[in-house]
Amino acid sequence: MSLAILEASDDLLGAERVFAYFREQLLSRKLKPGDKLMGERELSLSLGISRPVLREALRSLAMLGFLDIRHGKGAFVRTADISVLADFFTFCLAQQPDILDDVMQARIAIECQAIRLACERAGDSDLSRIGGHLTELMDTLHDPQAGGDADFAFHLAIVEAARSPALLTLYQAISDLLRRSHVERRHLTVAVPGIRDYLVDAHRDVFLSIVDRNPDLAETRLREHFAIGDEFRRKSFIAAYAKAAVRREDQKR
Repeated sequence: MSLAILEASDDLLGAERVFAYFREQLLSRKLKPGDKLMGERELSLSLGISRPVLREALRSLAMLGFLDIRHGKGAFVRTADISVLADFFTFCLAQQPDILDDVMQARIAIECQAIRLACERAGDSDLSRIGGHLTELMDTLHDPQAGGDADFAFHLAIVEAARSPALLTLYQAISDLLRRSHVERRHLTVAVPGIRDYLVDAHRDVFLSIVDRNPDLAETRLREHFAIGDEFRRKSFIAAYAKAAVRREDQKR
């Protein structure tokens, strides 16, 4: 094995030690946002790695938004930026074929638990925000882009009302894909008969079940919303296929 390969392997192992150390310190609450890491010399000796490898690993953590490196002052723990996690998830998931269907399953799992918690924890401001997005949704039924954005905002507000940082972080991590999915579905279903009445009724029923503080009903309404929405999308595919078949027949004549 060449010297260059050995050095690269050592550098990788060294970086992994830094990441593992940082992760363990955060999980054990020995480090918190705002805390300063021990000095470079002390940390490199403690981890058994060279200072150049340590610097590179710390720069990587800074690029991910976990550290704030201040010249002449040291490295400080930052509160993680969720947008970085969202970008990471998007880059990873976008490389997989037909990923939106799988993301939708994750969305259902998150939202069904979130809506149960929202029934217990939502305050007046949460209900007002969800209701506001419901109004936006009703006002934009004719516009797939604005309507899709309003639909996404309505569901995000429900997850926010659950007041669960873990659920919200997971949801925000797939938010770019979800927003795109909402808009794409609106473009697909905008011409399907009955879609506008369905969108209003389904989202109103979901909202009212939260207002009534009924978690069982809320989850049932939400699952029905997902199931019927899938049926409308299926009908849109069938309609689009039928139109394409008619066009092909017309072209043959």
